[in-house]
Amino acid sequence: MAVNLQAAEKTAKLEDFDPPMKPKRNKFALACATLASMTSILLGYDIGVMSGAIIYIRRDLHITDVQVEVVMGIINLYALIGSFLAGRTSDWIGRRYTIVLAGAIFFVGAVLMGFSPNYAFLMFGRFFAGIGVGYAMMIAPVYTAEVSPNSSRGFLTSFPDVFINSGVLLGYISNFAFSKLPLRLGWRLMLGVGVVPSVLIVLGVLIMPESPRWLVMRGRLGDARRVLQKISDSEQEAQQRLADIKSAAGIPESCNDELVEVINKQKSGKGVWKEMFITATPAVRHIILAVISMHFFQQSVGLDSVILYSPTIFEKAGITSDSQRLLATMAVGFTKTIFILVATCFLDQFGRRPLLLTSFGGLIVSLFTLATCLTVIGHSDQKVKWASILSITTVLSSVASFSIGAGPITWVYCTEVLPLRLRAQGAAMGVVLNRSICAIISMTFLSLSKAITIGGSFFLYGSIAFIGWIFFFIVIPETRGKTLEEMEASFGSFRAKPKPNGGTKAPNSEKDGNNKYDLKI
Repeated sequence: MAVNLQAAEKTAKLEDFDPPMKPKRNKFALACATLASMTSILLGYDIGVMSGAIIYIRRDLHITDVQVEVVMGIINLYALIGSFLAGRTSDWIGRRYTIVLAGAIFFVGAVLMGFSPNYAFLMFGRFFAGIGVGYAMMIAPVYTAEVSPNSSRGFLTSFPDVFINSGVLLGYISNFAFSKLPLRLGWRLMLGVGVVPSVLIVLGVLIMPESPRWLVMRGRLGDARRVLQKISDSEQEAQQRLADIKSAAGIPESCNDELVEVINKQKSGKGVWKEMFITATPAVRHIILAVISMHFFQQSVGLDSVILYSPTIFEKAGITSDSQRLLATMAVGFTKTIFILVATCFLDQFGRRPLLLTSFGGLIVSLFTLATCLTVIGHSDQKVKWASILSITTVLSSVASFSIGAGPITWVYCTEVLPLRLRAQGAAMGVVLNRSICAIISMTFLSLSKAITIGGSFFLYGSIAFIGWIFFFIVIPETRGKTLEEMEASFGSFRAKPKPNGGTKAPNSEKDGNNKYDLKI
């Protein structure tokens, strides 16, 4: 009997030390994030398919290198228009219908590109495709962040980049699948097949709820409460999230489920740009600096050039057959997809900052090694086998490094750190900068390679990656585990000025926006 009691006591003590169970992933939030993130396939598919289609477009339409650069990169400039409009559109008609609009516009672009009889008509189709891409890039991460529970926000908000990479892979597969068709038909089918994901996106959105944060901003508190109950890990979390959103939107706590008239700057979107750049608090200035820097460095390291011009890079590395180049390009797509899935699984475990610094460290090594190998090949009259093999390897390692951090974390981080009142238009600003840098990189790669050699181009990209690593190490704080409404407290590393009585006043960027603090970044 005494032995049984001792065993029972031992068992009880061991159970006392059992770690708490992690909450199961919310299946409804997972489904919503997946459907919204599918919008990002549009961008990925266009990037992937154009890298191979341009080989056949050049032969069929007899276009120059400059025209190649324009048709490859112009979609990023057109995306600026879509991103700029999407910020206001999503505040006006809601996140959900903005996703529908993105799919519909890209559908028109894909149809026009698929029936292009000449270069001018192809450019016309890319205008519509670019507008749709701009809408998609802005709205997918915003909606996903706003429906994600705190426990899995990093996991879910990395989905847009997962689908970008999936789209790239599908584009590469499309290139290979249609490459054997007659010249005039093959590349047009490659581009025209883009209508399929756009149709699926529009149909999928019909079963998605509206973002609870947008519903609160419109005063629809009852609808917001019902959505939060579905997408939160518990009833208590749903109540807390609703209270936090109401507080951030300036709605009194006493307002319950009735329709309230929200008359403030959040509803109309007025005053957002002034608050971001003119009257910004130290915390908001730090957030805007983080958003701008992450978008700038993500694109200026030149990974879009690696993806768009991978057949050209592989040709320089010694692969001359079209089929072999497309197969090597498919390997790039598979590598990107696999490593973005790795990043998705570890974002909430390791945090944003460690993965971002690891990613840029890998980019530095890969880009400098690739630059060295291509330089050796360029200065050799004979085929340098080791340099060719290492060039192909470092192309794959560079996209792998990008995919575990720089790719997904930019979208996750920049969406989650922006306050509710600034989120839609702040995210649109980030996309505009992102696409602007991407347009510059993709529209100058061939000319830059001729001016300073292809190896010199990658030395330049590697140097930018090195500067980015130092900047992120100094500027970027960790945000893992914080609610969207708590995020501002992580920024504006400042000390409050002492009060006359020797104490200090804790800064509050929501309520004390007029207080002056010394910003220390």
